[in-house]
Amino acid sequence: MKIGIASDHGGYELKSLLKKRLLELQYDVVDFGNENYDPNDDFPDFVIPLSNALVNKHIDRGIAVCGSGVGASIAANKIQGTRAGLIHDCFSARQGVEDDDMNILCLGGRVIGAEAAWEITKIFLKATFSSSERHKRRLHKIYMVENHFFG
Repeated sequence: MKIGIASDHGGYELKSLLKKRLLELQYDVVDFGNENYDPNDDFPDFVIPLSNALVNKHIDRGIAVCGSGVGASIAANKIQGTRAGLIHDCFSARQGVEDDDMNILCLGGRVIGAEAAWEITKIFLKATFSSSERHKRRLHKIYMVENHFFG
């Protein structure tokens, strides 16, 4: 599985730790930045390219980290086909993929501990979409909104 990862200064430390651990588990990791800690950087500069890579199938899943995770989630979800969720618990990490086909995990580097973030990341990456009819029906409704056919 090819994993994209991105962060601004607020998530830089957590992103670096997650990247190291993912590489140790032999995931193919693409780092969308920032490559160095920069207190003046902006999360959209890294999260938008991550999201574009995901929808263009250059990566299979994404992880975006900023200070709270909120900005990363907002930015990621502006890209059509991205289903990003701000997750800080294990249940939601699994359920977000199984029920909602979440493809980008957003984390808050300033609000979650490293070990909790690592457990959530592993659960996110192991989970698979259920493909149940009710879940596909709900995703279709989201697709219709994204493509201006509904609502």
